[in-house]
Amino acid sequence: MKILGIIGGVGPESTIEYYRNVIALYRERQRDGSYPEFIINSVDLKKGLDFMAANNLNGMADYLLGEIGKLARAGANFGLISANTPHIVFDELASKAPIPLLSIIEATCAAAKARKLKRLALLGTRFTMQGTFYSKVFTREGIELVVPDAKDQEYIHDKYLNELVPGKFLPETRAELLAIVDCMKAKSDIDGVILAGTELPLILRDADHKGIPLLDTTKIHCQAAVAEMLS
Repeated sequence: MKILGIIGGVGPESTIEYYRNVIALYRERQRDGSYPEFIINSVDLKKGLDFMAANNLNGMADYLLGEIGKLARAGANFGLISANTPHIVFDELASKAPIPLLSIIEATCAAAKARKLKRLALLGTRFTMQGTFYSKVFTREGIELVVPDAKDQEYIHDKYLNELVPGKFLPETRAELLAIVDCMKAKSDIDGVILAGTELPLILRDADHKGIPLLDTTKIHCQAAVAEMLS
C-alpha cells in the first residue's frame, strides 16, 4: 500500500475530518478488518494565514514545501494539503515537491464532471472565492463557477475564519450560509455548490440543499487519496 502524507492543521477541525474519512473510506474498500497507515504533519495555521494576508505567495510556497519535505522523509509516497486556500500555490508545489501531490481542485472538478454539473457556486475563504486557481481547472472542463456578491463574500470569509476554523458551528450561521445559496440559485441558476473550504462541510453536512448538490471537498479529496493508497 502507498503511504499517504497529509499537511494538516489548516485548520485543525477539518484535519480531524480527514483522519476520520480516510480511515472510514479505506475500511469500506478493504473489508478485511485492517486500518490504513498514513502520516499527518500538523502545521501552524497562523503562519499560513499571515502569508496570505501579506499576499506573500512565495513565502507560502516555501513554507509548505519544507513541510511536505518532512512527510517525504517520514516515508510518505504521495501527499495532499487538507485545505483549499493553500492550493493557490499548488502548481508550484507540485513541480518542486519530492513526492507527488493530490489536488483537491482536480479531484472536485472530476466529481462535478461525473455528475454532469455545469454551473457551480464557489464558497470558501476570500482568497479562494477571489482567486483564479479554482476557475482555471473548472473552465478547462467547461464548468462555470459563480461567486457570491461582495457583501456575502465578506460574511462567509469572516464566519469561516472566526467561527468555523476555531470549531464553532452555530445554527444561525448555517441558516445564513444556506440563504446565500438560495440567493445564488435565484440569481444565477446554479446546479450545485462547491464547499471550497474544508470546514464548510462541518456546518453544511447534508449532501444537498433543496435538491442542489453540496460538493464536500474534504470527502472528495479523501476518496481520491484512498483510491491512490490502494492503487
